[in-house]
Amino acid sequence: MQPVKTLFNAREATRPVILWLLVLTAVGAGIAVLTKQWCRVNAWPAAEQHLHMCYSDFTQLFGTRGMADKLFPYFTGLPPEQALEYPVLLAIVAGVTAWMIPGIGFSPERQLAYFDLNSALSFICWAVIVVAIAYAARHRSRDAIMVALAPGIILTSQLNWDLWAVMLATLGLLAFSRKHIVLAGVLLGLGAAAKLYPFFLFGAILVLCLRSGRMRHFWVSLASGVVAWLAVNVPFMLTAFDEWSRFYTFSGDRPAGNSSMWLAFAGTGMSGSTMSLLSNGLFGLACLGIAYLGLTAQRRPRMAQLAFLIVAAFLLLGKVYSPQFVMWLIPLYVLARPKWREFLVWQLVEVFHWAVVWLWSAKAVSEGGYFGGSWTIEILYGLGIVAHMAMLIYICIKIIGDIRNPERDVIRADGTDDPLAGPIEHADDAFVLGSAKKS
Repeated sequence: MQPVKTLFNAREATRPVILWLLVLTAVGAGIAVLTKQWCRVNAWPAAEQHLHMCYSDFTQLFGTRGMADKLFPYFTGLPPEQALEYPVLLAIVAGVTAWMIPGIGFSPERQLAYFDLNSALSFICWAVIVVAIAYAARHRSRDAIMVALAPGIILTSQLNWDLWAVMLATLGLLAFSRKHIVLAGVLLGLGAAAKLYPFFLFGAILVLCLRSGRMRHFWVSLASGVVAWLAVNVPFMLTAFDEWSRFYTFSGDRPAGNSSMWLAFAGTGMSGSTMSLLSNGLFGLACLGIAYLGLTAQRRPRMAQLAFLIVAAFLLLGKVYSPQFVMWLIPLYVLARPKWREFLVWQLVEVFHWAVVWLWSAKAVSEGGYFGGSWTIEILYGLGIVAHMAMLIYICIKIIGDIRNPERDVIRADGTDDPLAGPIEHADDAFVLGSAKKS
């Protein structure tokens, strides 16, 4: 029991602490494999994979996007409806891992090999995130246990390639905390080439640099991020523009996704492009509100607090929500408000939401073959969406309260300023709005 006691009492990220965090991550990954074991044995049959809650985009896209035939994303020659509507960096990961599978053509054996390879790489990303959080948390390295054993990651780590983006975003924040401004921008730019959300973290950097009068750090990080994003994207823009742009056109035109608040407007006849316009407008207003909060608070907010609020606003107001998006928030929560009881309640809500999503999709895919003639699943699904959104709003309200009342901030209780602030930590305020006092 001594190692466990040492880990839970740990402050600095020493070598033994990191080792035990990696052990716990391996335990989490092992549980994640078990959640997908039915599908690994039964080869992901259409409706049953939803019923057994082991669906994965890895296996679905391997067989339907030409990757089983060694066709690289964006250069497949397949009809538009079979094009891979993913950002460049994830498309590269998907294509390269398909090339690594011996043989050619679709078979259950190659499908399983592709799934296992991408799962293993996702687990490596997970381990990197845990270590990065341990170092970024500074004197609270033990908080990384939440990431190592988070049910939200255990259940969704093998659903899609999102952990690549989460890893890059987390490393970007760690780099900024270590005053490596250019590297931070590059990592966030690469993260934005995998998923859009890491780009939003520049918003948190902007607010903090504006308030501290250190705008040079923002411009350097942003320029580095743009260069990194262009370096990955431009080759595909020049050689396969229609396929490259499909992610952006598809995102704008698609109808409201499952678990999004916009699903409530699906019956109104509102087009997907109109929903996108409204969604983006509301998100823009939310970002302005978060910026105002950051510039009027009595004490300068912490990076993780602003980052969590920005990403949470994007997910709450976005037209599309997928279960794996919870992984975007978990590392940010651990850095913003590491409270175990609240974290566990949140994760239990997400587990419930996860379960009803797949029960609902099992009924839809089977065309009523499962749970037909009953509205129970639809009612549970609705409750899952409401509970998931309500819990996320609750956490946002609590973080806003911590910003407005910094004496309640658990991170600052020991005199810490902002572990992620890097070059602007302890800097005096240069620009504030309203009656905010200078720090």
